[in-house]
Amino acid sequence: MATSSNTTTIGVVGAGTMGRGIAQLFLQAGHMVRCHDAQPGAAAKAVEYVDGMLAHAVEKGRMTTADHQAARGRLQACNALEELAGCTLVIEAIVEDLEAKRNLFRQLEALVADDAILASNTSSLTVAEIAAACARPGRVAGLHFFNPVPLMKVAEVIAAVRTAPAVVQRLCALTESAGHRAVVTADQPGFLINHAGRGLYTEGLRIVEDQVASPADVDDVLREALGFRMGPFELLDLTGLDVSARVMASIYEQFQQEPRFRPSSLVPPRVAAGLFGRKSGEGWYRYADGQQQRPAARPVPALPTGLAVWVDPQSSGADGLRALAEAAGARTLSQAAEADLLLLQPWGEDATSAALRLGLDAARCVAVDPLPPLALRRTLMLTAVTAPAVRDAAHALLAADGTAVTVINDSPGFIAQRVMATIVNIAANIAQRGIASVADLEDAVRLGLGYPRGPLGWGDHLGAARLLQVLRAQLAATGDPRYRPSAWLQRRVALGLPLTTPEAQR
Repeated sequence: MATSSNTTTIGVVGAGTMGRGIAQLFLQAGHMVRCHDAQPGAAAKAVEYVDGMLAHAVEKGRMTTADHQAARGRLQACNALEELAGCTLVIEAIVEDLEAKRNLFRQLEALVADDAILASNTSSLTVAEIAAACARPGRVAGLHFFNPVPLMKVAEVIAAVRTAPAVVQRLCALTESAGHRAVVTADQPGFLINHAGRGLYTEGLRIVEDQVASPADVDDVLREALGFRMGPFELLDLTGLDVSARVMASIYEQFQQEPRFRPSSLVPPRVAAGLFGRKSGEGWYRYADGQQQRPAARPVPALPTGLAVWVDPQSSGADGLRALAEAAGARTLSQAAEADLLLLQPWGEDATSAALRLGLDAARCVAVDPLPPLALRRTLMLTAVTAPAVRDAAHALLAADGTAVTVINDSPGFIAQRVMATIVNIAANIAQRGIASVADLEDAVRLGLGYPRGPLGWGDHLGAARLLQVLRAQLAATGDPRYRPSAWLQRRVALGLPLTTPEAQR
């Protein structure tokens, strides 16, 4: 177990899941922890729970019996708020209600020493609004953890408008001493991690709104072609659509109705119908005994004999597509006019527009997403008039080696292109606005959201210029300002620099 060279007495107000997790984290790091909850007996139950978690760690060999006993001696349940008077840091993890938090902070400020820090674990309220209730707002900051606290190795240190720099430094050092990465973020809606995570949800929902693909299609592509742990609809079902709907609406309103965060019109009817996800037994998926019931996969059609295929020679994966076609027994032709199937690979462009731009017969065209490697799940986009026989031939051809295939309708940008361009664009805007440093942004998204890479580094890996091309094409096709590219992204592409390049010092 981690130990701290400078033991701090930490008060935790709120004995719910978050409060218990915070208490366990700092207790394991060697600090003194005092727990309080307004509900009689709740603090004692929280202490009992934390003690049980440490006992379990002993059973698993992750903690010695001596360390367990020592930790238990540093943990105290407090029946009265006044028992927190000697704490040098108090973290509140009570209900997300502004007035309740303000009242608590007023009481705490009268109890603790002048140099004690008051921190809020709020996930949705502005820290400055809470701090405004205090006579010394400079010692108030946000310290936002994620559930389960001991396992989610990141915490947001939120600097409100009047938070003293020394308070931020102390909170960062304390958080790091407990083995968590402390990321510093401005007091903005969604702070850093929830802000950066908007793109996955909003664009996933928009794709379904546009009738491009089903929720299961979106989830499958993002998991299997891009490496997300869960797709947006699986995540919405896990967190609860009723909860996520409030967060989406709140962030949209707090950002003065920024189009990038516009909630989906698909959500309110589902919330009204009680389709919250796992906890209600049905959301975007049905659940039986807690197990997700996935729709049946589209059957792979039979591959036509003698299929003649033309691949757009300008496609970035032209050689790979030709090799796949030939390995499946198809003939590859150099002239589009003589082929049964025409394969394209547009970036940000819908298949219909790409076919017309190339002067091709749209009924024989199918587009293949060039963003993910061909070894992963492949996405095929139909034009508005792709013939059923052509659709089935493309599906059979691209699935002939056993690789999974998703077929989607026409769209300016495929599933992977649209979602990744949105995620990277939002991250670039976070960096542009100075909400967090590049390093904190990258680590926060990896650790807090579980993405395979930080968003800016991921954008560089996929090709920042390509993603910018996708955004510009979507903006041109739809006229929707949600797709307007960030200045950070545009400048670094123009200069040929990585997206992780920080601003010049002034």
